[in-house]
Amino acid sequence: MDIWKAVILGVIQGLAEFLPISSSGHLVLAEKILNFTMGGLAFEVFLHFGTLLAVVWVFRKDLWKMVLALPDIFRVFRKNPGISEEQKSYALLIWYLFLGSIPAAFIGLLFESQVEQLFESALLVLFMLFVTGLIMWSSRYTRESGTQLTVGRSLLIGTAQALAIIPGISRSGSTIVSGLWMGIPRDLVARYSFLLSVPVIFGATVIKFKDLLHNPLPHSQLLGIALGTAASAVSGYFAIIWLLDLIRRQKLEWFGVYCMAISILGLTLIYLF
Repeated sequence: MDIWKAVILGVIQGLAEFLPISSSGHLVLAEKILNFTMGGLAFEVFLHFGTLLAVVWVFRKDLWKMVLALPDIFRVFRKNPGISEEQKSYALLIWYLFLGSIPAAFIGLLFESQVEQLFESALLVLFMLFVTGLIMWSSRYTRESGTQLTVGRSLLIGTAQALAIIPGISRSGSTIVSGLWMGIPRDLVARYSFLLSVPVIFGATVIKFKDLLHNPLPHSQLLGIALGTAASAVSGYFAIIWLLDLIRRQKLEWFGVYCMAISILGLTLIYLF
């Protein structure tokens, strides 16, 4: 039965990591409902790794072009860099992703133990889900103005991502909506948000994997973790494809309705029982 619970959590992680409804928040609530904690935070990190595989696959062409643009990352600041516009755009994107990743890395490294404690509170998750709902509902009032990514805007979107370390705050939702409020085109901010998840998820996986080398997981949990990771990768792939379509059709506010409804329902049940 634990294996099936691991798969269920994997599916939830894959869907909620990219759909703007908070993967960490849904995992905390699902674990409480299922009365299931396999591997604790380490299990959640491997589920995040599954979603990393999904985003890498969907954006594999962009990632490959960024790899090819690596030799140009310093040349791009010259007046006449001698490279094509496409090479220049991908070289700049590397810088914007690097800068956008700094806030989350800073908070994650300095406040790791405090962040882990936040995952124990279902009440906090429900309150933060309501905040996510408000963020997503606000997307209906945004307007595109052709604004492009810059150093400052990358840092602001990265700060929004860092705040999503709090369980219940959606990473994809906060980064996409913050970019929309700046007037950045929907396709561009969605692409940037998904690519911005790559260094953060990869970094968290590496840090926790190092801890696992000193405290290996029991062999009895390995199968569940493997299946959960596979489930998160598959569901994450379909979640990305679906969300990209919803962003183009300007339907993000309905995720806000969902998050606020789950929050109110959960808080009501806690109050009554």
